[in-house]
Amino acid sequence: MGFNETVFLTGFPGFIAGRLVARLADRNTQFFLLVQKAFVDKARHDLEKLAADTGVPLENFALIEGDITLENLGISDEDLETVLAETTDVYHLAAIYDLGVKKEPAFRVNVDGTKNVNELVRKMPALRRYNYISTCYVAGRRTGEILENELEHTAGFRNYYEETKYLAEMEVEKLKAELPVTIFRPSVVVGDSVTGETAKYDGIYSVIFYLKKFPSLLRLVNVGNKKVRLNLVPVDFVVEGIAALARDEKATGKTIALADPRPLSTAEICDAIAVAITGKKSVVTPPAALIEFSLGLPFSPAITGLPHEGVPYFFLVQTYDTAISEELLKAHGVACPNFADYAKNLVAFTDKHPKL
Repeated sequence: MGFNETVFLTGFPGFIAGRLVARLADRNTQFFLLVQKAFVDKARHDLEKLAADTGVPLENFALIEGDITLENLGISDEDLETVLAETTDVYHLAAIYDLGVKKEPAFRVNVDGTKNVNELVRKMPALRRYNYISTCYVAGRRTGEILENELEHTAGFRNYYEETKYLAEMEVEKLKAELPVTIFRPSVVVGDSVTGETAKYDGIYSVIFYLKKFPSLLRLVNVGNKKVRLNLVPVDFVVEGIAALARDEKATGKTIALADPRPLSTAEICDAIAVAITGKKSVVTPPAALIEFSLGLPFSPAITGLPHEGVPYFFLVQTYDTAISEELLKAHGVACPNFADYAKNLVAFTDKHPKL
C-alpha cells in the first residue's frame, strides 16, 4: 500500500504523543513509533485501542524498538534503512519532563538524545518537516515577556529540566538553516479541556487536591497572588496546535509558543478551582511572600502535595508572547480556552479518578 505521509515519532506511548498519533491517524498515513523496550507491551495495547477508535488499520502503525540515547536511536539496521528512506515527517517528543530530574539523566536524554535524533533527521532524504517539542521554560530565570523568536540568554535556570530543554532547543535551532524545522513550546500542560483526562497529577493538580481535603475551610484562603500569571494550556489545545501547524508551510522555520495569550493570575486560578469545587471564591489572599515562605517549609509538600521544586513556578514573573502562534493558529480555527471555563472539567476528572 502506498502512503501519502510517513511519520516518525518519539515519545510513544506518552500522554501527549499518544493523543497526537490519534489526531494524525489517517488511512493514508504510515507511522513509525519509537518505543523503549520497557513500554512495548503498553504501546501495543494502546495502538490496538487507537486503531479501533480511529478506524485506521493497525497495519498503518509500526512499533520500532529503540532509545534516543543510543547511536541511531538503537534502531536495528533493517528498520533503520526503512525509517530513513520512507519518513516524511518527524515529531520528537521523547524527553524527561520531571522538574526534579537529576543532572546525568537529564543531559543524557534531553540533550544527547535530541542530538541523536537530529543526526537521524539529517539523513532522511524525503523529509518535509522536523517538529520538535520544547517548552516555554527554556526561558529559565528570565523575567518579563518572552518572545517566540528569543532563545539565547544568560539568566540561568531553576533546574536541570529547564537547562537541558534549553540546550536541546539550541541544537534544533541550528538545523533551521538546513532543514524544514518547526519548534513548539507548550507552557504548563494540564488535562483535556472537555473530558478533563490527564496522565498524571502534578503542578496545578496539587491545588485541586489540597482544596478538596477540606473544601469549605481551605477555599477561604487564596494561596495564589495577583501579580504572577501561571500559563496553563489543556492537552487538547497543544495537540491541535501541533497537528495544525506541523502541516502548515507558514510554520516552517518558526518557533511557536503554545501558550495561553491571556493567562490568569495564580489568585484567579485558585479561585477558579475553588468555584469548581465549592461554588464559591476565596475570602482572603495573604501576602505572596508569606505563601512562598510557607510552601518552602520542610513539611509543606506533605500538606499541600506541591513538591519544593514546583514552588517557584507559582511565583514566576514571566509571560510568553504568542503573536506568531495566534496568527498561524487563527487560520485553522484553533484557540486556547480560558482556564476558568474548563477548570470544572479537570476537577470532575479527579473526582472520578482520585488515583491514576
